[in-house]
Amino acid sequence: MFPMVADLSEWRAARAIVEELRAELYTPQIELGIMIEVPAAALLADVFAAEVDFFSIGTNDLTQYTLAMDRGHPNLAGKSDDLHPAVLKLIQRTVEAAHAAGKWVGVCGELGADPQAVPILIGLGVDELSISIPAIPMVKAQVRDLTLEEARRRAQEALACATAPEVRRKAANA
Repeated sequence: MFPMVADLSEWRAARAIVEELRAELYTPQIELGIMIEVPAAALLADVFAAEVDFFSIGTNDLTQYTLAMDRGHPNLAGKSDDLHPAVLKLIQRTVEAAHAAGKWVGVCGELGADPQAVPILIGLGVDELSISIPAIPMVKAQVRDLTLEEARRRAQEALACATAPEVRRKAANA
């Protein structure tokens, strides 16, 4: 999986290096994918989906770059919310492009273990959540109690919001 890919030429160069090494070492093919961490990659997901094996959405970086806020800055970190509708729309676009090409999409980053986000991510069609070990029981319990219909409804409600706090209010009241 290659991080911070923003352009198809970057992906192709990285893949070529892997293929060259694989041929030298006589190893079998492996799945190769990219991290969706910059808006450019999300907006070009349909183009990338034709060539990659999977996507992993790095929500921490995607949020930072989408909202133009340094998540490490003490005055801005609180405003950088992964449930911002713009970030959710980029996730939706990535999932739709991947699924249209028969590819899977994972989410890594803090959002995957956020109790308000889990139903929304599932409703957007995310196939896999990469979360820390301590969060596994909570997320599993939440997923078991959720229907796909309910998750899709919550995702559509979130996408219709104008701000992250509005998304969080709706998610808290769902």
